[in-house]
Amino acid sequence: MSIREVIESEERQRLAPWAACAADSMGRKHPEEEDPIRTCYMRDRDRITHSSAFRSLKHKTQVYISTVSDHYRTRLTHTLEVSQISRTIGRALDLNLDLIEAIALGHDVGHTPFSHSGEEVFNRLLPGGFDHQQHSLRVLTHIEQGKYGEGLNLTGETLDGILKHRGLAAAGRKDLTVEGQIVRFSDKIAYVQHDIDDSLRAGVLCEEDMPGDLVAVLGDTHSRRIATLVQDIIFYNKPRLEAGIREISMTPALMESFQKMRQFMFKTVYEGPYCMAEKEKAIYILEFLFQYFCRKPDKLPAFYQNIAKDEGTKRAVVDYLSGMTDQYCLTLFQALTIPLPKLF
Repeated sequence: MSIREVIESEERQRLAPWAACAADSMGRKHPEEEDPIRTCYMRDRDRITHSSAFRSLKHKTQVYISTVSDHYRTRLTHTLEVSQISRTIGRALDLNLDLIEAIALGHDVGHTPFSHSGEEVFNRLLPGGFDHQQHSLRVLTHIEQGKYGEGLNLTGETLDGILKHRGLAAAGRKDLTVEGQIVRFSDKIAYVQHDIDDSLRAGVLCEEDMPGDLVAVLGDTHSRRIATLVQDIIFYNKPRLEAGIREISMTPALMESFQKMRQFMFKTVYEGPYCMAEKEKAIYILEFLFQYFCRKPDKLPAFYQNIAKDEGTKRAVVDYLSGMTDQYCLTLFQALTIPLPKLF
């Protein structure tokens, strides 16, 4: 018996009946020989971790664009916080932590530079629109590895969790796994709380701005708010799962407070004057680069020129630009717009 088979056998004994066992995976689009050591979900996690798209998250904006301080979150640190929160919940609910980690680490690889500003620009300019969840799947199944049409060949469970990580409402959803639902909730817990933390650090918010009634329910510090939400999900859903309910949620009262805090953040921070001013600059840069490469597709790297031939220039340009980091966009914009001085 291989090490992988031992791990799979241990999963069947250790994990809850509602967990996703690796041995029961729906598999990959292209069947592969099994690894002697790692389960299929462990391999998914490793492939995502070693991908170019994952590394690029280090220099993609979470909320605050082009910050000088290293203490503000980036898309990568957000991803790591989502992974940590979801693994804590997953361990308490006896779920498959390898699958949780794979979904968490891959859930935002389709994000654009300059936070959601880039997504808005590409959604407007690309025929058929742009959605970072769908694009995450495109990155993982089509663009990664640098071989057109190949991708990382991940399992169906990992791809399903990544595709469905947006929103909280379960109505109409048909999630393949409880693990995917846990990552979805952890994503919201992470970004609302760490965006509050970053906004306080940036001076965009001050403690006095925080809604007192919501602070009283959720907690008056970053760690207390996360603990409140994490514990609620664990203690509310454990008996529901044992009763056969496979729909993850929060207690109605806490969900209401949490949603109100999200609305407060949208009104005060995400759509506030500071972020909107920076957003206008980001939009200008991305629109310029989009138009430039649409006029000159021959300037695209060869990989994206092949996409242009098969799927159209606009699709190729969006694929190219969405994979860039904020700093690379800025550097490219400067190189294309600022004349170089003549040296004598």
